[in-house]
Amino acid sequence: MADTLLQPLSGSAPVRRTMERGTFFIQTWGCQMNEEDSEQMGLYLRDLGFRPAESPHQAQLILLNTCSVRRKPEDKAFSFLGELRLLKQARPDMIIGVAGCMAQVRADEIRQRNPHVDFILGTAQVSRLPAVVEEILQTRRFEKRLELPERKGAVVTDIPQRNLERRGKLKAFVPIQYGCDKFCTFCIVPQTRGRERSRPTEHIVQEVRRLVELGTKEVTLLGQTVNSYGKNLAEGRVPFSRLLQILAGIPGLERIRYTSPYPRDFRTDLIETIRDTPQVMEHCHMPLQAGHNDLLKRMRRLYTVESYAAIVDEMRALMPEIGLTTDIIVGFPGETEEEFEGTMEAMRRFRFDGAYMFRYSPRPDTPAADMEQVPPALAAERLNRLIAQQNAISLEKNQACEGREFEVLVEGRSPKNPGMLQGYTRCFRMVHFAGGPELVGQTVAIRAERGRQWGLEGVRA
Repeated sequence: MADTLLQPLSGSAPVRRTMERGTFFIQTWGCQMNEEDSEQMGLYLRDLGFRPAESPHQAQLILLNTCSVRRKPEDKAFSFLGELRLLKQARPDMIIGVAGCMAQVRADEIRQRNPHVDFILGTAQVSRLPAVVEEILQTRRFEKRLELPERKGAVVTDIPQRNLERRGKLKAFVPIQYGCDKFCTFCIVPQTRGRERSRPTEHIVQEVRRLVELGTKEVTLLGQTVNSYGKNLAEGRVPFSRLLQILAGIPGLERIRYTSPYPRDFRTDLIETIRDTPQVMEHCHMPLQAGHNDLLKRMRRLYTVESYAAIVDEMRALMPEIGLTTDIIVGFPGETEEEFEGTMEAMRRFRFDGAYMFRYSPRPDTPAADMEQVPPALAAERLNRLIAQQNAISLEKNQACEGREFEVLVEGRSPKNPGMLQGYTRCFRMVHFAGGPELVGQTVAIRAERGRQWGLEGVRA
């Protein structure tokens, strides 16, 4: 996953700021949930009187928001911490903190290898950041907060309200659920984020209303298994399909997306809600992970290729133009050539519009880490074959769109081609087209003229 830097948050109304405390810099690795956690932590720091800095060299407080899904982002975090050691020696008054999934599961190692770190904050402790920083400013003692919420029976009640004083922006992430109960053998998320717990519906509605007031037109609902939302609410069960309907009723909200659903929990009522609710986009990113039932069983994925296919077939029967994307792990422990060919065949069968494809990365203290590993060179060769096949499928599907019109929410200039505007269709195809800055934030009709592997090139219809 690409590294992301939290940008200065303009437009927020400080609610507790009493004095200027210096500057802060947040470096983020990982998923959309981490990006959203970083924005929350930035808001808390602004409320304490800190201002965002352009680089770590200009900051009095540096915070690393880390990821543990694969080894690479962990290596990057440790490397960055090593660089900060010299900076801390030159400026001993600066504060260095580590947050996120790696902080949750490797706190002792982080502290042992990097004694210049001032605090470590777990994934469920984001709202404690102000208190932790205030304590460090006063005492200069190392602080560690790693507690995960307890689940009493089926209900978790310790869900703090989020800071809603966010900046206005066209698209926003909104967490609706934390943690996971699936315990896949390759995944460390249940350890890093705890057991599955849903945010109260009222909190979500309040946040989305506030975002729309600030100018947001599209929200993406976040959760590890987002479509199992509402099973453990103190207020009583609220199905994910019902949450989508409630949010669709908020005036001014034009688009709703969500990621990532779990196949076993994908029901007909949800498919019908997507079809019947104009604000919900016709796109679904549903991780497959592997295309052979023996692999899925070793992964402890609670579905089969056949049950996954039944969901895909139903979605495409009710919404022929729906965009489908997925995640795939290659080189999972014990993967045979026959099993890998099953994944290749499944990708040909489902013809996804796009896919995130990764080589398996062992995670400490997960069952798969103790299984027989596939040689790295073989896993890499298989991954290259899968990527080549999927790239060809993506190109074919995008070329089949040539001549058709699409509804596109204009996001701004393309970073790779500043002469063109860019935005996404309802089915989540990236589109580039010529236009002026007055179109940013508008929904326009675009006719696709050329399909590329990455998306479409088009013109105003």
